[in-house]
Amino acid sequence: MLRRLLPRSLLLTSLWLCHAGPVLAGAEPMPLTPGVDLIGAPASLEADADDTLIDIARRFGLGYEEIVNANRGVDPWLPGAGTPVTLPTRRVLPRGKREGILINLPEHRLYYFPAVAAGGQPTVMSYPVSIGKMDWNTPLGVTRISAKIKDPTWTPPKSVRDEHALRGDILPEVVPAGPDNPLGLFAMRLAIPGGAYMLHGTNRPAGVGMQVTHGCMRLYPEDVEQLFGMVSVGTPVQIVNQPFKLGWDGDALWLEVHPPLQEDAGTAPDLTELMRLIVEETHTHALPIDWQAAQRAYEDANGIPVLITTK
Repeated sequence: MLRRLLPRSLLLTSLWLCHAGPVLAGAEPMPLTPGVDLIGAPASLEADADDTLIDIARRFGLGYEEIVNANRGVDPWLPGAGTPVTLPTRRVLPRGKREGILINLPEHRLYYFPAVAAGGQPTVMSYPVSIGKMDWNTPLGVTRISAKIKDPTWTPPKSVRDEHALRGDILPEVVPAGPDNPLGLFAMRLAIPGGAYMLHGTNRPAGVGMQVTHGCMRLYPEDVEQLFGMVSVGTPVQIVNQPFKLGWDGDALWLEVHPPLQEDAGTAPDLTELMRLIVEETHTHALPIDWQAAQRAYEDANGIPVLITTK
């Protein structure tokens, strides 16, 4: 069995050869093609006896919610030897400028569009992120990277110290840099007024891809290190809330649906809104829509793109 030998992009096309072990090397650039809003490819594997879905998620650049939503009914802590596991590695790109960093909160995912040299091929890189939980929402809008910090210290605000104290977890006023720091080894501050919002690493990678933070966005250690080395101060950052993503691949329209954010429960866009978006998206395309497939995608909300046009 091959382990720790292949880059992630090759692993996703080589699952027929082996069940690959941990490959913690950050994301691989994916080419962007004009008129195509899909990236990646579908993949799956069979779990080993000692696997958890969390292990598999990190191995293939996925977050907790992503892999659990794509494999409902599978025990995330003990899927069992031979259990088929879907890897949600094909995605519809969120709507937004394809430059700098674009973060879609409902899918717990960050997209980075590197600058393109003259005559070069546009690419995108993608990473799972944890986001702000209920009452500690990650703000929406357009901002930028305002500072890059290696080996950051953490000064938890009093509200966070009080929250931890209620659980019997007494935080110091300043947590020094090092392996026990919740910010990890790399942090990028965002120019958002009224709060110390950051993209940063973590000392608890099992929580990446959940809605659990105090507003910051948390990446796997290997991912934040890679991103930190590529972005510069001033890099634009867009943060959006798109539980419904529609994208084209030529004349084929694809739909990807994610569960709404905790704070949007009960007020999130419904099936009627989704149908409106589909009609709006296809008003210049005389293509029939498979409305049953669209409704199933809405009901499943598993983050897996579904083809909703027919010929």
